Amino acid sequence: MRLEREAGSGPLVRSELRGIALAVFAMACFGAMDGISKHLVTHHPAPLVLWLRHLAALPLVLLVLGPAGVRRNLRSTRPWLQIGRTALLVVEMGIVLLCFRALPLADVHAVLAATPLIVTALSVPLLGERVGWRRWTAVAVGFSGVLVIIRPGFAEVHPALLLAALAAGMYALYNILTRLAGTADPPQTSFLWQTVVAAVLLSLVGPFYWQPLTPAQWGLLAALATLGATGHYCLVRALAHAPAVVIQPFSYTMLVWAVVIGYLVFGDLPDRWTVAGALVVVGAGCYAAWREHVRSRAARAAVGGSG
Repeated sequence: MRLEREAGSGPLVRSELRGIALAVFAMACFGAMDGISKHLVTHHPAPLVLWLRHLAALPLVLLVLGPAGVRRNLRSTRPWLQIGRTALLVVEMGIVLLCFRALPLADVHAVLAATPLIVTALSVPLLGERVGWRRWTAVAVGFSGVLVIIRPGFAEVHPALLLAALAAGMYALYNILTRLAGTADPPQTSFLWQTVVAAVLLSLVGPFYWQPLTPAQWGLLAALATLGATGHYCLVRALAHAPAVVIQPFSYTMLVWAVVIGYLVFGDLPDRWTVAGALVVVGAGCYAAWREHVRSRAARAAVGGSG
């Protein structure tokens, strides 16, 4: 049995490496998306940018799924949950765009990096999961890192940093609701509903903010939609190659892309407090992910041993 596991470990490692590479590439796509979004919201209202972005993404998603895939995934067993989580995501994305208008990309993402830790905290009351003292410690340390970034009482707190913290909480709740939706519907159904519902909801608001766009800006919107669809597809494929606990730490490469794009495109660099706080948040998040991996492995071993 041991020899069989060792013989099969090579393909397993290669599969996880492919998953990691796809996740890092997905984060690069999302980083480029955020750079384009920041540029567009400096010239146009955030609701308009969100609306046009989702309208442009709609045919791409329908093309990826195909007519048969659309028909197969159009019915949800929990439609109100799908609508609610998508509405929450739409509001969260609008808040993040407002933050991009006021702050450097890296500052916003330094706060958003706390999202996995908030998910860990919310999973106890909302999903009934058990979280040990080590992961609770990681959550507390991560939140202290957010306080280092915001620095309440030590400097004038920028309102956009508080909005970024609110967005992190909303995105964490969206992740919890997505997990719940995943127990009832396949990922393709959630993906299709999210795309269609977001386009419909934003169509109720976006037209009221209409402003003419230049041909170059229309090109940026097309790139925005393509990057979003590519990033989400790569992330889904990454999770097919490797467990979420393996992929999650590499989502923090988003911070690296935010720093690089923020500096090259906008000339922004985070200050030392933001860097220090971000390192604390990322370190705590990676430790919490590692503890989850250890816990899951121990649980699988216990089940295997009992058999």
